[in-house]
Amino acid sequence: MAAAQRIVIENCSIATVDADDTEYASGYLVLAGNRIEALGAGPAPGNLENVVRRIDATGHLATPGLINTHHHFYQWLTRGLATDHNLFDWLVALYPVWARIDESMAYTAAQGSLAMMARGGVTTAMDHHYVHPRGTGDLSGAIIRAARETGVRFTLARGSMDRGESDGGLPPDFAVESLDGALAATEATVEEHHDPSFDAMTQVAVAPCSPFSVSTELMRDAAQLARRLGVRLHTHGSETVEEEKFCHELFGMGPTDYFESTGWLGEDVWMAHCVHMNDSDIDAFARTGTGVAHCPSSNARLAAGIARVPDMLAAGVPVGLGVDGTASNESGELHTELRNALLINRLGAHREAALNARQALRLGTHGGARVLGRAAETGSLEAGKLADVVLWKLDTLAHASIADPVTALVFGAAAPVTASFVNGRQIVADGRLLTVDEDAIARATRDEARRLARLAAQR
Repeated sequence: MAAAQRIVIENCSIATVDADDTEYASGYLVLAGNRIEALGAGPAPGNLENVVRRIDATGHLATPGLINTHHHFYQWLTRGLATDHNLFDWLVALYPVWARIDESMAYTAAQGSLAMMARGGVTTAMDHHYVHPRGTGDLSGAIIRAARETGVRFTLARGSMDRGESDGGLPPDFAVESLDGALAATEATVEEHHDPSFDAMTQVAVAPCSPFSVSTELMRDAAQLARRLGVRLHTHGSETVEEEKFCHELFGMGPTDYFESTGWLGEDVWMAHCVHMNDSDIDAFARTGTGVAHCPSSNARLAAGIARVPDMLAAGVPVGLGVDGTASNESGELHTELRNALLINRLGAHREAALNARQALRLGTHGGARVLGRAAETGSLEAGKLADVVLWKLDTLAHASIADPVTALVFGAAAPVTASFVNGRQIVADGRLLTVDEDAIARATRDEARRLARLAAQR
């Protein structure tokens, strides 16, 4: 660290989200290279060498960067469609459109999805991409390229489906893969792109789409593949009552028991949604360390229900937050999910005791890091961890009269991001991205959305 260039951030409130929930009413952070070197109360030490920049962050709250644990980037091109549908009808309406995506669309949609999250404080993103129509190019490579250009830390959950319409699935047959083809392509993606190092910017997970879009053989073989390669596993689970019924009818058991029977419970697994979980399901997740990506806005948009997040947390289940695809959460932002997670869970059985502001912030930071298997590296502000830091401006009209900064961030309006650092590199300044051209991305996504709509209309 002695030779590293240092950035000093001073005079801000700090919510570290460490194990003790340490906070400083006015403190400092020292970033050295891509690590957090030091932090604490009061002014920074005066004898620091090689300081290349000092930031007076008066009026700001510093937090760990937000971590998104579930998304479908390609859906950026189909926002605002099927707005009054439940999950099943929404899938029926949109799968024929999604089946027409190609490499250019995947890249542009990823740019839009990543830009929206990054400018709102996300420093670690993930994408569950499972639609791979035949002959449409290197979709995984295109998505990873967009993440690299945006400058965020990224996990690609390389998804797959092998149950097309002719096998009782929803997607057109040309948009699904064979069992062997899906496994081979997934392994190739891991081998080419996964970086297991501490400060990795790109990692890959194995991610068949869901129990009702893939075969049992793919579920089982994918779990074995992931463990042979030493990477994580991701899928959708227990999202709707219809899924529960489907699993009982087809497999003779509920989703959690089915997952366990195929090797899909464990500390290396996280699942999206988990809305319809009974006590024994939650106990199984807690016993095995299986994680959950909670997507409150998407669950509400599709009328899926309210996940039992307070009960999961009480049982010790790792829980993070997810944007989900922007065809079911058109805002595409994660910082709004802090507020929505808190408010929606208070409509459930625990009412006002469901979640508080600091629990919501933990879901979006340290909880997400646990779910992605990166809690030793990021998710909290601690010396030695990666320099993934966000400064939220809380001294404007929207927040200035709220005394507690964490309450202001979670309960208040979406706070402006003055600065966001990923791996020690600033990627956002005053709410604008420094790494890519937002206006050019907006134009490109509009054009590609129109092209996709034209192609879908020709089917």
